Amino acid sequence: MQVIEGTCGTLLWAPRGPLWPETGCSWDQAVYFARHVAEDGITLCDEVQDYWRLPTIEEAVGSMMLHGKNAQGCWDAGSEKAQYAFTPDKESSLWDVYSPVIYYWTSDSSPSDEQRAYIIVYHGGVFTKLKHARQPSLSFRAVREVPHTMVVL
Repeated sequence: MQVIEGTCGTLLWAPRGPLWPETGCSWDQAVYFARHVAEDGITLCDEVQDYWRLPTIEEAVGSMMLHGKNAQGCWDAGSEKAQYAFTPDKESSLWDVYSPVIYYWTSDSSPSDEQRAYIIVYHGGVFTKLKHARQPSLSFRAVREVPHTMVVL
């Protein structure tokens, strides 16, 4: 698990595991996997667990990194644009640098089209994609709030 202090708060990001598909997934599949993953962030359960979820677009933008430091991203909902102090990159804290995955689903639907959801690119770009889209480069990471019992250094 990875604790990321972002501009929208501190989140626990699930570890790489069987729920971090290498073959890509649709938005519905990403939501399903995130809701069914056990507290360990790796084990898929038959029943809804609701320990994890997809990040919001604000959380995803606010968690982007460059050289291990927060890229100071902010989401402007009015213009539907992300702005960063530093352009993020595909780094190992949030991305597998050897994976073909370069996009992550977020939990947020487009305000102009409920059939589309926001995706974020490793370099911080934000777009909308049809929720049923599935391609090898499009996956997800699950997040949750940092538990009170976990010490954040």
